[in-house]
Amino acid sequence: MHPVAELNVTNMVDLGFTLLIIFMITTPLIQQEQTVPVNLPVESKSQQAKPDPDAHYETIVIKADGSCLLGSRPVALNRMVAALATYATEAKPPVFRIRMDANSTAQQFISVMDALKKNNLSRITFDTEAK
Repeated sequence: MHPVAELNVTNMVDLGFTLLIIFMITTPLIQQEQTVPVNLPVESKSQQAKPDPDAHYETIVIKADGSCLLGSRPVALNRMVAALATYATEAKPPVFRIRMDANSTAQQFISVMDALKKNNLSRITFDTEAK
């Protein structure tokens, strides 16, 4: 008997296709919060702090018409306190990314901030466009 000099790559091809499928499924989920069309407020360009790699993020979108989204589900402003209560009970609450339309009102913003404050959720970031 002599040793077999062929390399069986079937398992590597299966692994490659499996990884490709996983990336195809998870990539749209990662970019989902940025698919909501929001005209972000503009600020001057400045040095940004590095995000915590261990932090979990949740997005709150405030649209120009006054409607809000918590993650991908619509939430009325008067129900925001109750919707955020589940996050307040977590051992390590998420950092909330607020994506606010530039044409939304200050009252809508204050309502969201008040709901976060009532639930003792103080880790917040704001999405803006740099000019």
